[in-house]
Formats: sequence, C-alpha cells, structure tokens
Amino acid sequence: MLENIEFANPRLLWLLVTVPVLLVWYILRHKRQEAALGFSDMYGFAQLPKTWKAYLRHLLFALKMAALALLIVALARPQSSSTNATSNIEGIDIVMAMDVSGSMLARDLKPDRLTAAKQVASDFVKDRPGDRMGLVIFSGETFTQVPLTTDHGVMLNMLAEMKNGLIDDGTAIGDGLATAVSRLKDSEAISKVVILLTDGMNNAGSVDPYTAAEIAKLYGVRIYTIGVGTYGTAPYPVQTPFGTQLQQMKVEIDEKLLTAIANSTGGKYFRATSNQKLDEIYQEIDKLERSKIEVTEFRRLHEEFYPLVAWALALLLLEFLLRRTIFRTLTD
Repeated sequence: MLENIEFANPRLLWLLVTVPVLLVWYILRHKRQEAALGFSDMYGFAQLPKTWKAYLRHLLFALKMAALALLIVALARPQSSSTNATSNIEGIDIVMAMDVSGSMLARDLKPDRLTAAKQVASDFVKDRPGDRMGLVIFSGETFTQVPLTTDHGVMLNMLAEMKNGLIDDGTAIGDGLATAVSRLKDSEAISKVVILLTDGMNNAGSVDPYTAAEIAKLYGVRIYTIGVGTYGTAPYPVQTPFGTQLQQMKVEIDEKLLTAIANSTGGKYFRATSNQKLDEIYQEIDKLERSKIEVTEFRRLHEEFYPLVAWALALLLLEFLLRRTIFRTLTD
C-alpha cells in the first residue's frame, strides 16, 4: 500500500527533523533537572523500590512526540490514487483485397504494379503488429488467400507468393469486395477495414460493386480504394514471336466507381501513379486508422491524512488524561 502513497506537500516532511531535535533537548534537560524540594540527605530515598511510574515517566513525552510526527505527516497531505483506464484492446481488423489480373504486370510502377503493391503492403503489415490481417485476391474470380489472423508471418509469406495467373483473368471488383466484406462481417473489432487495390474497371464476376459497397456499409466496414496506374498509357509486357516486348496500352481505371465505394462507407479513394505515391497512400491509411483508437485514463486522488490527525488527537488526549491523573505532579 505504501508504494501507492504520494504527498501533496512533500517539503513539509522536513519538519520531522524537529522530533529528534526535541528528543535530544529532552534528554539533556532531564539530566540537568533539579528537585522541587531540597533534602539534606538522600539515604532514605535510595532504599525505596522503583515503581512502574518511575519506568514509565517518559511515556508522556513519547506520546507528544508521536502526535507531533503524525501531525507533520498529515500536513504533508499523503494521498493514494486509483486509476481507471479504458482502452480499445480489440484493435483493428483489416482485409486487403488485391487485384492480380494481367494488367497488374504493367511497368509504370517499378518493377511492375503487382510487385510494387506486394512490397508496400508487406511494409504496412509489419508496421501494425497489433491488428488482425486478411488477404483476398481477385481477377476474373476471387479467392481468400489468408483469413483474418494475428500470424503476420503467414500474411507476409502469402503476399510474397502472390502472383498473376493463380485464377482466371479479368477484373471482378464486386466479387473481390464482397469476399473481403464476408471475412469481416462477424468481426467484433472496433474498426473493420478493407483496402481494395485495383488497376482496371469491373468487367467480370457476379456481384455488382455498388451492391458490395452497400453490404459493407451495412456491416460497418470502411473501405479504402486505391487505383494503381499512371495517366494516359503505360508499358505492358506482351509475348511475341520475338520474345517479351513492351507495348504502350491505355490505362483505364474506374475512378468514379472507386470513389463512390469509398465515400459510401466512410473511407477514401487514392490514386497511385508511382511507387512513392503508393507508399505514401499506405502511410496515410495507417495514420487514419491509428487515429481511431483512443485510450482514456481517469486518475482519482484520495486524501489519507484524516486517520493520522485522528490518531494524533487521540494520543494528545491520552497524554493529557495521564498527566492529570496517574502522572500528576506537585507542580501541575
């Protein structure tokens, strides 16, 4: 209990030095004290046995010193504290829905869009050790690579192994989003987030992207959308009889759709036109979601000097009663 005690006026504790000073004064005064009555011979008194009063004659002074010490400590105002803290220990659940269609091999980002997205997403996962993560990939169809997990090692391994050609080609944005939301709908986390990354327009799948966004909104899932690709055209690797060659192909990203999805769920749309911009986008999402967690701490102080004052008064009262009764002297 003592380790939880602090003092509002700790400097007043220096007054405790007066206690040993008064004790020294008392001892010296007792040695020099003279008798109230004079006798020519003390022989008769020397043979008298000592009574219990003689042994307890210093009790009155001890009581006053104890009372003084208690009052000084009480003046320093000892206080105990109790703390109530509320923290959101559930953390944040995040599912990354990533496009792995053939267009993600375009090389306007280095070395290509898909590799750049994998690298930045991996850094994002490493910076959020307290959150559960999941991974959904989509192109012409969708597939859950990693269900929600706190095992970030598995998440990082799956991101590293993610590549084009695992599933049929195309861009099923609605299916990818719906699958990601389904992984979050039963979550009890304080914040449920989908980060949807794509470089194209919805041209496959059975779920309308707007419907998927409405479902996300129903379950309280916030969606951040990222459109990857430069403006205009981008170099895309094409297989020819002479090997792989780069051809300029038009960049088509449905920004209207991605913006509507993000806005309807309280998220935000971003456009990543370079590796640096993509990295900045993930950093901004990281800051936005960290700001959602609030920890509030309430600290209450309790005054503990009342018992000390009560004990001091009790000791002074006892000293007064003993002095007026049992230890009454001729000079009182």
